[in-house]
Amino acid sequence: MAFEFRFPDVGEGIHEGRIVEWLVKEGDYVETDQPFIKVETDKAMVDLPVPKKGHVLRLMFPKGAVIKVGDVMAVFGEKGEKSVVPGPASKEAPREKTETKAPQVPVPPAVSRVQATPHTRALARKLGIDISRVTPTGKGGRVTDEDLKRASERPAASPTIFPGIPEGDSTAREERVELSHLRKVIASAMIESRRTSAHVTHIDEADVTGLAALYEEMKEELRREERKITYLPFFIKALVLALKEFPKFNASVDEEKGQFVFKNYYNIGFAADTGEGLIVPVIKDADRKSILGISDEARLLADKAKKRELSLDEIRGATCTVTNIGPLGGVFATPIIHQPELAIVGFHTIKERPWVVNGEIKIRKIMYLSVSFDHRYIDGADAARFMSFLVRLLEKPSLIMAKG
Repeated sequence: MAFEFRFPDVGEGIHEGRIVEWLVKEGDYVETDQPFIKVETDKAMVDLPVPKKGHVLRLMFPKGAVIKVGDVMAVFGEKGEKSVVPGPASKEAPREKTETKAPQVPVPPAVSRVQATPHTRALARKLGIDISRVTPTGKGGRVTDEDLKRASERPAASPTIFPGIPEGDSTAREERVELSHLRKVIASAMIESRRTSAHVTHIDEADVTGLAALYEEMKEELRREERKITYLPFFIKALVLALKEFPKFNASVDEEKGQFVFKNYYNIGFAADTGEGLIVPVIKDADRKSILGISDEARLLADKAKKRELSLDEIRGATCTVTNIGPLGGVFATPIIHQPELAIVGFHTIKERPWVVNGEIKIRKIMYLSVSFDHRYIDGADAARFMSFLVRLLEKPSLIMAKG
């Protein structure tokens, strides 16, 4: 009996994805757990497996389409079995269609296979756009008016951007570049977070001269073993100790039931810069791992994030998130909370500054820290105490080593 594979709800605020590549074609036989599609979400590029063996009866969307959670992506079943699911199917789904046909009627045959309303087709004719070449984003692989508008705004490959400017002239003052799917979803997530949480940011500063000395010593030792380390694992270990002391910062809220959900595990997300946008891999059970263990895992996850090779499990389940902005410069920032968490901690640039030590001015290594928290559930006084505790740990790294 035919069965429908729907885009699954994987949690973590993922509501949609974009089809990057079909790994099968209609008519193929697939085994259980065989990857059949590559989907890009705001957090990862993932291969989805087939739940049970059978033949591919229909592929419901073309490559490049945006799909929502619950959409039927493909239909599997016995060879020759009829698929009764409505929607587009494309035998050439893994490849972009590039062939053209001479029109025998006012609308070319290729266009008749495109899912679009009469209004959208009329708009395509008005704009002079070949609707069969437009990437659909509507439900069921339907071309929308917005798809046509985006296509009409995209600059052609050969003409210049501004009329009157000679071809090849580098003085053109504007260039339009299509937003990536990742950037669009990040933008949506940022707006949703600001709309959901009552963001407040508390800022403090720490004398991390001792921590810097420990870091340099450890870095030199590891260099001899051809291993690397950053400040991030020290920050994560200190954060875990602070979260144990102030559990609200490691919690979420079930608003429907009116309950705090305190986490007795410490899964720390960290912002990884991929070039296309920030992705948040998660170091699971960070309280049970050594500084070197966290260092190695963070480097591996960051590398996978840049290659968009993270699995869903590697981006799920964070209880609190850190962003290590320091290497990029600046003084401090006000990070946006990663939903549904209640706080995000920022570690900023370490700079040499004059500092009063036992009544004397000395040059010390000073770092700003910030915590953005949801003021609906965490009071400012709690944030101040939390940050004071974290500062104390960073100023006395022996506490991190002893308690972590």
